[in-house]
Amino acid sequence: MKILCKSLVALSLFISAASFAAEPAKRIVALSPHAVEMLYAIGAGDSIVATTDHADYPEAALKIPRIGGYHGIQIERVLELNPDLVVVWGGGNKAEDIQRIKELGFEVFDSTPKTLGAVADELEALGELTGNQVQAAAAALSYRQELTRLQRVNLAKPEVKVFYQLWSTPLMTVAKNSWIQQIIAVCHGDNVFVDSANEYPQVSLETVLLKMPEVILQSQDEGNIQGIDWKQWPEIPAVKQQHIYQLNADLLHRAAPRALLGVEALCEALDKAR
Repeated sequence: MKILCKSLVALSLFISAASFAAEPAKRIVALSPHAVEMLYAIGAGDSIVATTDHADYPEAALKIPRIGGYHGIQIERVLELNPDLVVVWGGGNKAEDIQRIKELGFEVFDSTPKTLGAVADELEALGELTGNQVQAAAAALSYRQELTRLQRVNLAKPEVKVFYQLWSTPLMTVAKNSWIQQIIAVCHGDNVFVDSANEYPQVSLETVLLKMPEVILQSQDEGNIQGIDWKQWPEIPAVKQQHIYQLNADLLHRAAPRALLGVEALCEALDKAR
């Protein structure tokens, strides 16, 4: 009888613990701008108690307290806030900060989408963690449908030789497997540095001249735009035909639902050169 009672108590404790573990997250620390966008997209934005610098969309996100950025996370603030979920960014947060948060026992979800399609997967995963499965499923479905549409309408378009100016000093671009390259591929662009040795290579002006791109794309960051005066090289087709375009970096560089707006903008730029 004692053994049976003990077993029932143990079972009860197990069920209670399991129920507690399955409770939706209501106090979330989101340590990247794209995670904030995702959480708002699935209806969990009001549960965010802290975030990092540059989390500025939607407008409501501007009111969320900041506890760090690229320089690091204020771990003591995480402790004070006592969240039931910390959404970290493996590609942007310091590894030691992520490890410390895990060591402190907080539930951690690493949001680091590597592909355009993975954005929808993470919307669904965050929906499970926050109890917002229905809205997350709807957001993921809408995202997948629009991505498929963009891939389909651009597939048959003629390729255009593209140079993506990630930064001007030093001059950097993007290559295969990078986030931006995936967007260029959807738009049926021919990235002139696609086969570089790493995802974000540093290149020379001379090499760009040899590649003769038909379109040059830049982020709207003033420092990037003013870093190089492309008019000095009118022999480049993109310069000669005035196909140099500035695009919104937040739409292009963030792995969030709005990335599809970035795809549309980049595709429109290439269409102008076709």
